[in-house]
Amino acid sequence: MKTILRNATLAAAVLGGAGMASADSIPGMRGHDHTGITVPDMKQAVDFFTEVVGCKNAMSFGPFADDKGTFMQDLLGVDPKAVIEQVTMVRCGYGSNIELFKYTAPDQKDLTPKNSDIGGFHIALYVDDVAAAKAYLDGKGVKTRMGPLPVKEGPAAGQTILYFQAPWGLQLEAISYPDGMAYEKGAETVLWSPKNPEK
Repeated sequence: MKTILRNATLAAAVLGGAGMASADSIPGMRGHDHTGITVPDMKQAVDFFTEVVGCKNAMSFGPFADDKGTFMQDLLGVDPKAVIEQVTMVRCGYGSNIELFKYTAPDQKDLTPKNSDIGGFHIALYVDDVAAAKAYLDGKGVKTRMGPLPVKEGPAAGQTILYFQAPWGLQLEAISYPDGMAYEKGAETVLWSPKNPEK
């Protein structure tokens, strides 16, 4: 009788799950490798990320262009006459990498999106102490916004944040949650964090 019940339970689980949606994944996907950002001045960007933020310059390469064909459009979705003058990869602590691009293109727009714009974005960096990060950034002449702001309610309670800006307008955030965030209690999936990169 126990075998029949076990088999019936197993069959119900398998058949019941057959109609349920399952999360698909890119085969072999392991995680976020880098974020690419187009910058107006490569030296300024590399100096900011290495001399202010504290990232390490890992490698540079380029230029890339296709004078006669559509390689740039086919590969990257940009104007066929676009030129990547230089690419520089920087590593920032225990997080993923940042890829800096210096492009020129006939149709290039010089717009810095706000966080509220479609396509807007920011880069968040985990720090041990947001107040110390603000004092440091202020001392370097970096534009900082209101904060440090401790989040005290909701699933993100436990984090403290501060937004700041690169000289060319790129939005960044200093974030810390030394004791975790409220959502973690009983969460099936916990966000990856550079404070515990092995988890």
